[in-house]
Amino acid sequence: MIPANQDHSLAQIKAQTLIESLDWLREFHGKIVVVKFGGNAMVDESLQRAFAQDMAYLRFVGIRPVVVHGGGPQITARLAELGIESEFRHGFRYTDATTIGVVRDVLRNQVSAKLAELIEEAGAKAIVLSGEDDDLFKAEKVSAKTEHGEIDLGLVGEVRSVNPRSVLAALEQGSIPVISTVAPTVFGELLNVNADLAAASLAVALGAEKIMVLTDVAGLYSDWPNLDSLVSEITATELRKLLPNLESGMIPKMQACLAAVEGGVPKAHVIDGRAPHSILLEIFTKTGVGTQVTR
Repeated sequence: MIPANQDHSLAQIKAQTLIESLDWLREFHGKIVVVKFGGNAMVDESLQRAFAQDMAYLRFVGIRPVVVHGGGPQITARLAELGIESEFRHGFRYTDATTIGVVRDVLRNQVSAKLAELIEEAGAKAIVLSGEDDDLFKAEKVSAKTEHGEIDLGLVGEVRSVNPRSVLAALEQGSIPVISTVAPTVFGELLNVNADLAAASLAVALGAEKIMVLTDVAGLYSDWPNLDSLVSEITATELRKLLPNLESGMIPKMQACLAAVEGGVPKAHVIDGRAPHSILLEIFTKTGVGTQVTR
């Protein structure tokens, strides 16, 4: 049994936390927040469940979350089950005609479906979408550019246009869109698209109030692996100068933040998805977590 004085103290802390969130509730009520779900949070069941609870909570306090996700670990595992070796070129998954079918299936029918199920278990409605649905994304094939020339990546692309009507329709119906990032070209060829950059393009098209990108580190480090170099806030101009010197895994995430902010999204955040409920901590506390990118 909890002593009465301790129970009262806990109640006071909870009340103070709720009061502290009031300004943020007022600021973000009715606004769209795009969340890129990824990293360790995708493969840890307890973190998946905590993330789904966060999305449901945002929905019920009047914020309109939109979830975009990748699925690298799940795709690699499925390819291995099929006896197909994963090949990476310059940090990108080489995607051939067989692989793109696996990518499409895993992202929509495994990752999206599971996440939507968890969100609904948390009490909110969710709808599964992909870049193919209702012309949401149109992509263009890209190659990796290196100092030794271009590297063929196969069916890999970047989003070039966004039609957000299916996402807006889902939001109007009170649902949380859960979006996987495969996208066709204008000629109908299906491409594997980087989820970080796709999320940024969608945030711009939706006029989102912010974009939040989950990672497996505490935020942006200006001098990785020096842990004292964690950056709590950075402007777009400062980030653009720093970008070429970043650790390779962080580059697409910070490119996404930069593209979103330069495209008109007021704020972008990189936060540690290993911490349960990191989304709520970032939105509703004064200190926040991770790194914030501003104009």
